Amino acid sequence: MPDPTTSPTGDHTSAPGRPLRLGVCGPVGTGKSSLIALLCRELSAELQLAVVTNDIYTDEDARFLRSAGVLDADRIRAVETGACPHTAIRDDISANLLEVETLEEDYPDLDAVLLESGGDNLTATFSPALVDAQIFVLDVAGGGDVARKGGPGIERADLLVVNKTDLAPHVGVDAALMRTEAASARGGRPVIALSRHDRTSIDLLLAWVREVLATHRAGALVPVDPGPMARHSHAHEHDHPHEHEHEHA
Repeated sequence: MPDPTTSPTGDHTSAPGRPLRLGVCGPVGTGKSSLIALLCRELSAELQLAVVTNDIYTDEDARFLRSAGVLDADRIRAVETGACPHTAIRDDISANLLEVETLEEDYPDLDAVLLESGGDNLTATFSPALVDAQIFVLDVAGGGDVARKGGPGIERADLLVVNKTDLAPHVGVDAALMRTEAASARGGRPVIALSRHDRTSIDLLLAWVREVLATHRAGALVPVDPGPMARHSHAHEHDHPHEHEHEHA
């Protein structure tokens, strides 16, 4: 009998019998916790949600979300990684996976678990063994050229959020240009320019989450690994040297 979690191409699909696992990652200060708080406020009336946060030596992000009252406090759990936060969401996911599975046992009616990475750099992405889909978050205060420079999460996460666009005039960034360059870097993958003061952008984000959840429930969501892509340049002894690009799983 075919494995129901495997697509015809051999890629693993998310398991529709359990909650959607949605990762939110990105550099320090880009607004990951605030984005999760926003999702919880907007969706908790229609969906059963829980959250797992990651910090190195503290549970500060979890405490922020609990104090904001976005969910019952027990639905917000913290992982203290004790080392590079990238490791805990990609290389050794055991602590996060255990927390997610515990939440799923404690709350069998969950629709989705939101996982927040610790603040890391532009290379940090979730393992597809941990999350079914992932959002990568940038903010305009980080610089208008960040999206153009690219990176694994910027280029290949399921969704890129250019956050805090209302701050653009105050930091000398052209938010529209930053979004355009992000879209170009992503080759057609979705980009949302988000501001908590812009209802249209919030509705776009909520629509994307609902669509991903529906795809997951249908058993058609294929987790994609946006992880590092190695580029190798080879010199050849002919008139037209060229560059080969290899993607490693």
